[in-house]
Amino acid sequence: MSELRTLTLGAGCFWCLDAVYQRTTGVTSVISGYTGGHTPNPHYREVCSGTSGHAEALQVTFDPETVPESVILGLFFTGHDPTSLNAQGYDVGTQYRSAMFYADEEEKARFEAAIAEAQELFDAPIVTTLEPLGVFHNAEAVHQDFYTENRNSGYCRVIIDPKLSHAREAFADWVS
Repeated sequence: MSELRTLTLGAGCFWCLDAVYQRTTGVTSVISGYTGGHTPNPHYREVCSGTSGHAEALQVTFDPETVPESVILGLFFTGHDPTSLNAQGYDVGTQYRSAMFYADEEEKARFEAAIAEAQELFDAPIVTTLEPLGVFHNAEAVHQDFYTENRNSGYCRVIIDPKLSHAREAFADWVS
């Protein structure tokens, strides 16, 4: 196994991409959390209020020898609408922004290239922000692997199931 890599990505509600990445070959860990804000130790209600400045985000850790970073980033752009500013469906506010949080300049350059490549798939401009990665705060336990734990809830059936289905179609070799 090669050295694992971790990316921090915000795609609206973290539950949706969590469900996708949990089922992606080569992904070793998915943690839902908050980053990009100014409030120390934010909690879900604070983040949802939009006052903490944080985005709901994921830290996805994967083995790049098993699954290429391009697949992880492709799933990111497939799993949400990167052309929607500060909103994903009914979730509205900066806490639901499309964002890529880079750890260093090399990662920032890879993210910029991924955005440019993904832009070819969308008619509207991609509004995904590139932000330096600050402190990442793990979300509360109830938000970790939410889909698996709540598969029959209305949100999972109406919102997550179609996104997971779309990811399976677009990345059939990678998503189970």
